Amino acid sequence: MSTFDFIIVGTGPSGCALAAGLANSAAKPRVLLLEAGDRNEDRSLLVDGQRWLTFQNQSMNWGFKTTPQPDCNNREIDYSRGRCMGGSSSINFGVYSVGARDDYQEWARIVDDDAFAWGHVQQKFKDLESFHREIPEGIDKKYADPKAENHGSEGPLHVGFAQEWEQDLTGLLDVFEEAGFPLNPDHNSGNPIGMSVLIRSSHKGSRSRAGDLVKEKLDNLTIVTGAPVQRVLLEGKKAVGVESNGTKYHAKMEVILSAGSLNDPRILMHSGVGPAAQLQQYQIPVIHDVPAVGQGLRDHCFVPMVNTRTETSTERKAFYGDKAAMDAAQKQWEQDGTGPWSKFACEMGIGWFKLTEQLTSSSEFKALPEDEQKYLLQETVPHYEILTHFPMHWFMPDFPSDALNYSCLLVFFFNAQTRGEVTLQSSDPDSPLSFNPKFLAHPFDRRVAIEALRDSFRIAKHESYTKDNVAELAMPKSDSDEDLLEYWRQNISSSWHMTGTVKMGKKGDVDAVVDTDFRVKGIENLRVADMSVVPVLVNAHVQATAYVTGAICAEKLVREYNLS
Repeated sequence: MSTFDFIIVGTGPSGCALAAGLANSAAKPRVLLLEAGDRNEDRSLLVDGQRWLTFQNQSMNWGFKTTPQPDCNNREIDYSRGRCMGGSSSINFGVYSVGARDDYQEWARIVDDDAFAWGHVQQKFKDLESFHREIPEGIDKKYADPKAENHGSEGPLHVGFAQEWEQDLTGLLDVFEEAGFPLNPDHNSGNPIGMSVLIRSSHKGSRSRAGDLVKEKLDNLTIVTGAPVQRVLLEGKKAVGVESNGTKYHAKMEVILSAGSLNDPRILMHSGVGPAAQLQQYQIPVIHDVPAVGQGLRDHCFVPMVNTRTETSTERKAFYGDKAAMDAAQKQWEQDGTGPWSKFACEMGIGWFKLTEQLTSSSEFKALPEDEQKYLLQETVPHYEILTHFPMHWFMPDFPSDALNYSCLLVFFFNAQTRGEVTLQSSDPDSPLSFNPKFLAHPFDRRVAIEALRDSFRIAKHESYTKDNVAELAMPKSDSDEDLLEYWRQNISSSWHMTGTVKMGKKGDVDAVVDTDFRVKGIENLRVADMSVVPVLVNAHVQATAYVTGAICAEKLVREYNLS
């Protein structure tokens, strides 16, 4: 039973959305879904307030690091990826944001295919989700008031707002508004600009994961875990299957890689599809020379600003500083999914903002290509993000135990122009590639990082915010360009939104590996469908984009093979 119609490698959001779309089609093709890691069905992994800790579970994480980053004080930076059923949706932080409608318009323009334009993509988002719009009793709708026409109600992925919010959340949102940041009642409407309340991939205290899309037991869908794929099986330039730890699985129709931006290039290269010079260096026979494989890596980054607060301004110390309280909360969560573990660090403020004046007057912006300048000035395209209520004490080394009453603001910059790369470093197909995102290497990235952090001082230095501060735990020395950039260099983290290493493009695009139907150019019956193909660094926490990428690939395959 090793022959299937379709073989999908990877069970992250793209892979599961793709598998569900194919397996549930009318023709009921036989689909094999392969996962390198384990199923990890322990319910305790779903605790909403502990979703920030799952990436530290080594059994569920590939454990990747970047190469030393020259523009970040030669630091090696965490590059976690999920290695378990659900992929990174099982270890991520549960932020569910779809990005800007103009992101998808740009994707459609770059590849000349309206399947990726906002009108079609938004419908796919609605098909995927069951959106729960309820907010806690007594909360004003100015903070959260999504319109029904922008959301789905019958999809397999449960998203929405937390049942309980920390006591200082709405007060902090009021300070944002006072500081000149507009409120946005729904960041997933297609226009994220403004300060919003976070929509999460959680519901009733429990995390939602990609595996939820393939929960239904189908006779035509086989899921095999503990099955890392080393290579695609090729007959000439035609894909006929894959090899996993010596076991060969065969595909009558297609092999689709959905292993992510860091692993798709590894599988392709060890199959002989990639940059010839790299393959030859490691004695890998060249089947098809594709220089663009592994090139074009893009990502988002962030830095934290952390201040301890007065005893009455937050309730965090009373919870996080009391093991008995956390243990009791765990028992309550196990009973009915409620209590403090469905409250603390479950709901937060999230906002996307523009820096139009600061950027357009800069030499770094003026040096960008005209198409990129035009895109950056589109109405819904933000330039940076602020996220509140992050549980920084789990991430900051030597966090003082007496400082658990604190406020943390994360600042992200967007639209990085740097193009990093992932490259071979071994002839062993199980060895990871070398990951070099080249953080802060591009002048525009340094400029937008500086301006984002400086603009965020409108809230971080606002009197209505600072009145409750006690001491600085992590803050830039000043608002000078030099001090702000050095703060980025020393504190930058990846957002784990790796994109673009198997880029999609039009016919003739030299930097494109796949066409708009996700087909690897020059190889029959082989496709790639996940964030590695997306040609735009979507202004979001990209798990939502990954889901919709898999769903669109499924739609195209169903149509091409007449499966409907």
